[in-house]
Amino acid sequence: MIDYLILGGGSAGCVLAARLSEDPDKQVCLIEAGRDISLHTMPAEIRSRYPGRAYLDASNIWQRLTALMGQRAGATRRYEQARILGGGSAINALMTNRGAPADYDEWQALGAEGWSWNTCLPYFRKLENDTDFCGPQDQALHGRDGPVRIRRTPSERLSPFVKGVMKVLGGRGLEHKADQNGLWEEGVFVGAIGVSEQGERIPTSVCYLTDEVRKRQNLTLRTRCVVDRVLIEAGRATGARIIDSHGVVESLRAREVIVCAGAIHSPAVLLRSGIGPADDLTSLGIAPVVDRPGVGANLMEHPSIAVSALLNREGRTAFPEEHHEQAIVRFSSGLDDTVPCDMHGAILSRSGWHSIGYRLGTMFFWVNKSYSRGHLRLTSSDPHEEPHVRFDMLSDGRDLERLKQALRFGAQTLSAPALNRECSVVFPSSYSPRVARVAMPGWFNALQRGALSVLLDIAGPLRGLLIQGLVTQGVTLKKLLADDQALTEFVQRNVGGTWHPSGTCRMGRADDPLAVTTGDGRVIGVAGLRVCDASLMPSIPCANTNVPTLMITERMADLIKAEAKMSGSVATVAARL
Repeated sequence: MIDYLILGGGSAGCVLAARLSEDPDKQVCLIEAGRDISLHTMPAEIRSRYPGRAYLDASNIWQRLTALMGQRAGATRRYEQARILGGGSAINALMTNRGAPADYDEWQALGAEGWSWNTCLPYFRKLENDTDFCGPQDQALHGRDGPVRIRRTPSERLSPFVKGVMKVLGGRGLEHKADQNGLWEEGVFVGAIGVSEQGERIPTSVCYLTDEVRKRQNLTLRTRCVVDRVLIEAGRATGARIIDSHGVVESLRAREVIVCAGAIHSPAVLLRSGIGPADDLTSLGIAPVVDRPGVGANLMEHPSIAVSALLNREGRTAFPEEHHEQAIVRFSSGLDDTVPCDMHGAILSRSGWHSIGYRLGTMFFWVNKSYSRGHLRLTSSDPHEEPHVRFDMLSDGRDLERLKQALRFGAQTLSAPALNRECSVVFPSSYSPRVARVAMPGWFNALQRGALSVLLDIAGPLRGLLIQGLVTQGVTLKKLLADDQALTEFVQRNVGGTWHPSGTCRMGRADDPLAVTTGDGRVIGVAGLRVCDASLMPSIPCANTNVPTLMITERMADLIKAEAKMSGSVATVAARL
């Protein structure tokens, strides 16, 4: 009999499987839709600390998943979410930042009992091995023994463009600060990244599911299996129905079921199991088990926009294999009803894995604390059909105004005379479907990219016209900055995300009709069922969401083990009586 059946082997699922299987008396089974990757089987594009190709490989993602990003017609595009053991940690940008202490106090205030900053901090320390801040004076904020090895790119390997942008920002009062995970304040930081001693990616399928952990007799890993639904009998979860790669259907029985499929697919699993808005379920022929309107609601992301510059030879990196998101700027918008340090800008040494990306430097901005909310709904009860995902980014006017402000901020920064040696043509940009298509591997794309790269190198004073004609399709910063309506329309048309979906099974009080779980991850109204991943977040943190998700899982594992220990003690006492 399985004690803990974990549905989803992403960042959270791998952590939970590793931690819960530490008890040899508990049988743990982890189910993942994608393939296995271990230390020995990671392909080069995942292993690399330059992460730009991992999410372009269709075998690593849910190939049919799309999302409506903004509110404009035609804003639906492919939305890359990992379908591989290790999840987002296997294809993301490796950034290991935590967010603001106020983020977690906000969770507590929103009804997620036990998730204040003081409660979360020990688990941030537990998961990390910070190699730069590891002295006795750093112990209050940093860990030294965790599975996630953290470091910052050495100064000598920062690109000239990144160093130049940092200097310009310093002249504007945004000083260089040493520790992105230190005091929460404005400034410019060399980004904290998670890499092994060899400088390679360490997804949770590697740093948590180590060779030693994988040898445990009480741990079963099953990959290439799609979860249909949770089995529920008399108000209690009793297992799950899964479908393997050959189409064979199997029902697994378990004492406790934990859904860890991420903020897109965890609510989809609950909905297919009859947990969600009753009317929506009935319309799809799914018998409602628990009417929870919050399932699939509260969908959050970090809306993004970018400003790029054509790099002169003097501005290009000498280390093309190095991590590209080398520094970040954290600043405050100053808009009413926003929090301090509500804006984030990543300073990229190169803008893509290919020859064109090597010639472009970028400031990639996102709204650190966004307020827009979207939702997802099932389109079918078939587990092979993707849900309809609608982010509705910029539906809150504060998010729109702040992205417009970010574009102005980036234009002013990259146009500074102090950067004339490193870069030239400055232009608005975004990760659009067109950009994604050009970045896809293949000989035809390679020919196109190679030809444009040569033209950019030899065009001299005509580079601006070349960028305007072939890259921005006539849009210029000069036009946008001179016309607020044009700027608004550009941002609305080009807003993207940061692959940080969250909030769709949010924690809250049991009497909150929009809460899906209580603070211990238990699904309200169904015994023996929990959720554990980014979908639990009541509000989005000011961070890349992978490390906050690992923190959630580390704490959830301790909660589960403590409850099991208490139940065992009660059972022992009862037997003696």
